[in-house]
Amino acid sequence: MEIAPVWDQLTHIISQLPQSGLLMAAVGAMLLGVFGTMLLRPAPVFGRLLRTLSTFALMGILVLVVLQISRMDPRFEIAVPEIGLPEQVVEGGETRIPLSADGHFWLTANVNGEPARFLVDTGATLTAVSEETAQRAGLEPRQGGIPVRMQTANGAIGAQLTSIEDLRFGNVRAHGIDALIAPGLGKTNVLGMNLLSRLASWRVEDNTLIIVPQTPEKLENIT
Repeated sequence: MEIAPVWDQLTHIISQLPQSGLLMAAVGAMLLGVFGTMLLRPAPVFGRLLRTLSTFALMGILVLVVLQISRMDPRFEIAVPEIGLPEQVVEGGETRIPLSADGHFWLTANVNGEPARFLVDTGATLTAVSEETAQRAGLEPRQGGIPVRMQTANGAIGAQLTSIEDLRFGNVRAHGIDALIAPGLGKTNVLGMNLLSRLASWRVEDNTLIIVPQTPEKLENIT
């Protein structure tokens, strides 16, 4: 599973305009600028004011989009809890996950206290949860979140960004982790690279996935 190519993303974003408050705000700001330009001759002061407001609004929207995109890479991430972008932290102790009979690594995690099965997918940019898991865990789409198009085995699907306040498995605890609410996943949940990249290390030895967080901490094993 991976984020769809840029052109597919752009097409999806345009198709999702009525469903995205952030993008609707961008369209509104652009229309405000156009209206301000039209008023420059009959009402120059008012026209310039509208154009200035449009410029600042678009700059604010651009900053918000950049902040959200930066969270996919821990090297550039900026946490702004005030606008729903909390710090993404992964801590705890070493956890070992045996290879399942189907050739994949599966684990049982608690999402805000609700148990859910996750497939560990190193090809997934972001962690993703099914609509069922999101509902049980009380996950809500992020206000002002950018629309995301996700590529799955069944084709490209639209997904909404959210933040998982508390995610636990084995001896690992994560909080503030970005995730997608993906309607096309069925009952499957996916643990992606936005969590794995925040570990000190992860490796496979003797058909066992060994996960080592950045900050060793003795936690109760909850798998």
